[in-house]
Amino acid sequence: MAFNKITEADSHHNDLEQKSIAELLQGMHQEDQKAVQAVGKVLPQVEELIAKVVEQLQNGGRLFYIGAGTSGRLGVLDASECPPTFGTPAEKVIGLIAGGDHALRNSIEKAEDDTQQAWKDLKEQQISTKDIVVGIAASGTTPYVVGGLDLCQQHGIPTACITCNNDTPLAAVSDFPIEVIVGPEFLTGSSRMKAGTAQKLILNMITTSTMIQLGHVKGNKMVDMQLTNDKLTGRAERMVMDELQVSLTVAQDLLKQHHNVRAAISAYQKT
Repeated sequence: MAFNKITEADSHHNDLEQKSIAELLQGMHQEDQKAVQAVGKVLPQVEELIAKVVEQLQNGGRLFYIGAGTSGRLGVLDASECPPTFGTPAEKVIGLIAGGDHALRNSIEKAEDDTQQAWKDLKEQQISTKDIVVGIAASGTTPYVVGGLDLCQQHGIPTACITCNNDTPLAAVSDFPIEVIVGPEFLTGSSRMKAGTAQKLILNMITTSTMIQLGHVKGNKMVDMQLTNDKLTGRAERMVMDELQVSLTVAQDLLKQHHNVRAAISAYQKT
């Protein structure tokens, strides 16, 4: 029996070209609410995955995302934001996309059809059983992702997935499957919309919760963030001022010496 992809089902909204801009926006907004609600229904599964991610990273492992197209780009985006946000090494969370970095800006659709390429890409990163690999694919059928997780399982590497269909081939090769069912897209088959939104929400949860658990946050502040621009430097100054009850000049001097909010606070408190 053919696999039924909800993500490819016909939109509930017809005659889009005849609608006004206001009607289009209202329809898309209505569908976006379903994505948020769908994520709420899978929080227990997300929690189980995060617990495993924390365990792997605490033991020196890494978090990998693999995906193609929109899903791959979302994984690379989430991974790339960890160093500036949490001060983690770039190799701690790694996003791999079918077709390589060129595919981030260009459509390389056939790249996703190779069942062996993800494993080759992972082996280049010296993947091991200490790591964990999360496959991202709205359809749950992308060969690059399914093949990658299948080979990871064969080599004893923990696997997980984020997909938007039920009982997918991808979930079948995932130790921690997350199936977030958002329903048909506003624009039929355009899974960069609701499916992409749901995937991004879950990715936010995975890395933010993991980094909090690993101690990269104090209170509700990003104390390990990299001070790479004026906005972040200003935020860091305010954080140091608030935490230590010192002047702006003192906060600036501390940050110039230690280049990090946590280190600046710690050094001052030891004096």
